[in-house]
Amino acid sequence: MLRIPALLAILALGGHSQDFTDIKIEKVVTAGYRYTTAPAWSREGLFFADQPANHVILWAPGRQPETYLDDAPGASGLAFDTQGRLYVSESRARRVVRVDQKKRVQTIAEKYQGKRLNAPNDLVVRKDGNVYFTDPAFGYQEDTRELDFYGVYRITPHGELDLVAKSSSRPHGIALAPNGRILYVSDSDLRTVRAYDLDRGGAASNERVFARGIQGVPSGLCVDEKGDLYAAAKNIEVYAADGKHLRTIEFGTRPSDCTFGDGDLQSLFVTAGPSIYRLRLDVKGALQY
Repeated sequence: MLRIPALLAILALGGHSQDFTDIKIEKVVTAGYRYTTAPAWSREGLFFADQPANHVILWAPGRQPETYLDDAPGASGLAFDTQGRLYVSESRARRVVRVDQKKRVQTIAEKYQGKRLNAPNDLVVRKDGNVYFTDPAFGYQEDTRELDFYGVYRITPHGELDLVAKSSSRPHGIALAPNGRILYVSDSDLRTVRAYDLDRGGAASNERVFARGIQGVPSGLCVDEKGDLYAAAKNIEVYAADGKHLRTIEFGTRPSDCTFGDGDLQSLFVTAGPSIYRLRLDVKGALQY
């Protein structure tokens, strides 16, 4: 296991595709946030959400974090498309929105078959414009939901909302394989990660369990260029593309999500409680925009 103390550490551990010899882990953001999540890297820097405050924050190395959106109710997932537009899952507003560079907000998913979504949580955008998101419900959201299932959805490039999967357990994090042909979804109740094959048009098939028995409640996911999957749960769990568990990156504070960033995409950014950590690796993240 790899343990991250409060500030930084030098770690040593051999690995499968990633060499963990002399890895520096540092806390890069801590500015009194209540609960950080939904990290997403863009050419401007690292975007993340302070979910209880309904804020989306932008942080660039060498600069202080700044509020990018001050009204994103329950922002739980962030992602970018090839045009640089920001997508936000707003769990409290029960919708998915798209934000252009002028910060104009457009709702792109709000209802399924005439009923309001539960509480969209995490999302990812494929290079061809297909958007995938999870729709669980936690806490008080259970009492107000109109749908009798939890779902994983796709928004097509034409704006149509398709149901990828529905279940009685709650999907949470979501990620794509480097080639965009496999969709990964974590399940908070069953402590698993499921996988789906995606065709050229973006339709899903062949649902299966990719990883099971995850310690803690699995939430955010990200993937490196070699296809290894990183799952935020009690710690960060790393799996090879064939589902084999490779290693555990242990945190003192439970991580909520992760993403790759910096100019070379060789930094793993992890949101955990009020802070954000950075771990430099010798593998790049899978480019999603």
